[in-house]
Amino acid sequence: MEKSAQEYIDNADYYIIERKRLFEIIKSLYNYFIKDKIKKRSVQVLDIGCGDGILTEQILKIDENALATLVDGSTEMLEKAKKRLFPYSKNKYIESTFQKLIKKDLNANYDFIISSLAIHHLSMDQKRSLFQYIYNHLNLYGLFLNIDTVKAPFDDLERFYLALWKEWIIEKGAKNEVFKKFQHIPNQYKNNPDNHPDTLKKQLNALKLIGFKNIDCYYKYGIFTIYGGQKKESSKINCN
Repeated sequence: MEKSAQEYIDNADYYIIERKRLFEIIKSLYNYFIKDKIKKRSVQVLDIGCGDGILTEQILKIDENALATLVDGSTEMLEKAKKRLFPYSKNKYIESTFQKLIKKDLNANYDFIISSLAIHHLSMDQKRSLFQYIYNHLNLYGLFLNIDTVKAPFDDLERFYLALWKEWIIEKGAKNEVFKKFQHIPNQYKNNPDNHPDTLKKQLNALKLIGFKNIDCYYKYGIFTIYGGQKKESSKINCN
């Protein structure tokens, strides 16, 4: 595995703002909108850009009967996910980038589609295509949730949010020395050409045009958000 990927796995809690809180909110939304609404069968979960499988693990901890399909473009990450989720033997694993995924027919629909800190690598046009794909593969009343970074609507606010991120790391560093060595991460994120965050408004509007309902930002701390929507109509709207 590449060094940067392994460092992410080992240290994400130290530089992703309130990562554990993000997971708790995802689990709460799952319990409220999905788990108790589906009877007589297992919940079908799709985790795209799954990394080492930690987000799916959170769901399986509260619903061990859920059936998960995990997708990632990295062979190494999928191997990490398989190792992490070894106790849950019914999971499926697919090696695919987002770009390749939207050209595939998974021959399945899902009740809960999730992603974490991956979609911001796509351009806005690619995000729209992925959102359409997600909508088309949701069961009626299914829910899509994305933990991700977003771009602020104006430059001064973007600079403030990056400063807020650094301040959070510094504040945590006052209690835990490990945090201090990650103060460079906000600038590294800003200067990484592989990052293509878009504003929250653009992405919520894209979901609305595709046909999602109950669209909202369910949590936000600076550039870190949970946003998504629900499929509440049987008809599909193709915006591509």
